[in-house]
Amino acid sequence: MKNIFIEEVHHTPIEEHQIEIVERKGIGHPDSLADGIAEAMSRALSKEYLKRFGYILHHNTDETQIVAGRANPEFGGGEIIEPIYILLVGRATKFFDGIYIPTDKIALKAAKKYVKDIMHELNPEEDVVFDVKIGEGSTDLKEVFKRGNRIPHSNDTSFGIGFAPFSETEKIVYNVERRIYNEFRKENPAIGEDIKVMGLREKDEINLTIACAFIGKYLQNIKEYVSLKDELKDYVSDIVFEYTERKVNVNVNTADDYDSRIVYLTVTGTSAENGDDGSVGRGNRANGLITPGRPMSMEATSGKNPINHVGKIYNLLATLIARDTVAAVEGVKEVYVKILSQIGKPIDDPYALSLQILPEKGYDIEKLESKVRIVAEEWLADVTKITEMVINGELSTF
Repeated sequence: MKNIFIEEVHHTPIEEHQIEIVERKGIGHPDSLADGIAEAMSRALSKEYLKRFGYILHHNTDETQIVAGRANPEFGGGEIIEPIYILLVGRATKFFDGIYIPTDKIALKAAKKYVKDIMHELNPEEDVVFDVKIGEGSTDLKEVFKRGNRIPHSNDTSFGIGFAPFSETEKIVYNVERRIYNEFRKENPAIGEDIKVMGLREKDEINLTIACAFIGKYLQNIKEYVSLKDELKDYVSDIVFEYTERKVNVNVNTADDYDSRIVYLTVTGTSAENGDDGSVGRGNRANGLITPGRPMSMEATSGKNPINHVGKIYNLLATLIARDTVAAVEGVKEVYVKILSQIGKPIDDPYALSLQILPEKGYDIEKLESKVRIVAEEWLADVTKITEMVINGELSTF
């Protein structure tokens, strides 16, 4: 296939950099909340369009905005003073083939359900004001949805980026947040969903700074807060060695000042209740991390339609090609994938697909090239599978 460019790169592997910085904004962080709501609305609209018409119509819900509320958190309780304001904004097809589609109602229902499903103390009916401002799609962009064509045509000239494998620091930062949310929080309801993990590796020492919202309702006093905070620190200190043999220092809620009774206490488990706004695309990239030491796309992945919006598809595609390349091709130490589209062109025929390979010592790029090319070509030939995976919730966009 044309337009696939494979080259060897000569740089210091990320694991050998003296300094590495990695961040993950957890599922309840305001920016991640915006991402998740946007993606939930897009999935709901996609399913409704499929049910009514047999294919997905033009829509994008990637401009969701969160304006923080005001709260009065206290040990043993607390209350919301002003609700969080969430603006559900984007574009969608509201009338097609003589049929009106209740897009606003579908989007609102999806947004409320998402908040209810992922947050155990944030009540979408009482603690949040949702404002639905979804407009009609651009006629020009709607025309790019080629009815009857097997392969959709790109709705934009844009690019996506992926890399693999994760470094130890990247694995730690990603998995610490995921496991606090999925494991530790389940056993400790005082742990909120707003968990941000910042990793700094200095040579062979990794420092984790964790900001974790605690929920006052489940803690009676500062002593219980400190006890649970210490328990969380011990939990993280234990699990990190599943990912590294390096020394790891764990710090939790470093802004706490016990003498002044300043601690990270919330009513709902998210900082969006009290001064922290959120926007789609301001947080994690499509691989779930923020990695300033790696190439990244600034494109917001969440909420874009999964049919032909390359701002979504190519970021996910690049990530999958990178991961599969490392898994399938022996001798690839690092791979960086960059995919560029041209508006109006089939998404399986990108304007350029670049694979930059850092080979393991003793491996020749000429011998790796054919195997690497096969991975990329197989994914391009099956690119519409990404749409299906997105709609089924099999691919995370943040």
